[in-house]
Amino acid sequence: MASFNKVILMGNLTRDIELKYTPSGLAIARLGLAMNRKFRDSKTNELREEATFVDVDAFGKTAETLAQYLSKGKSVMIEGRLKTDSWDDKQTGKKVYKLKVVCDNFQFVGSPGQGQGGAAPAGGAPRAASAPRPLPPRPAPTHSAPPSYEGGEQGGPDFDQGPPAEDLNIPEENIPF
Repeated sequence: MASFNKVILMGNLTRDIELKYTPSGLAIARLGLAMNRKFRDSKTNELREEATFVDVDAFGKTAETLAQYLSKGKSVMIEGRLKTDSWDDKQTGKKVYKLKVVCDNFQFVGSPGQGQGGAAPAGGAPRAASAPRPLPPRPAPTHSAPPSYEGGEQGGPDFDQGPPAEDLNIPEENIPF
């Protein structure tokens, strides 16, 4: 049976990127992405808009670069694959499933001189490009324990499977400097 798992999304970050490191030094970034869709309601003929929110995980240098150059509200295009995480809810004991995207590649959207928002502010002068944020310190690698990630809001899943099997190197044309 053939299968294909590929997702391309473009939207705005719903929050600042959460960057953490595993004990072995692997960077893991969690981000929220919002995509808007405008459509005309067939019954009322009025223009409506709906938002879709997706959680995205990125690993390695990709995670560090995303966290360094993007913040809440910035636009980004993410290319990746769907992944289902599951864990036991601490309060109910029931199995919980969450569908998310694992980022394999990304593209910054918007020009740096325009703050990635796309338009210059009123008055016509372009905005100054924001300086990259410093990364949190990376822990010294330890090889005694497998990589793990301390769960998020609802006692989320551990990342004990490590990084995705794909190559985590970012092509030179995607480096923003």
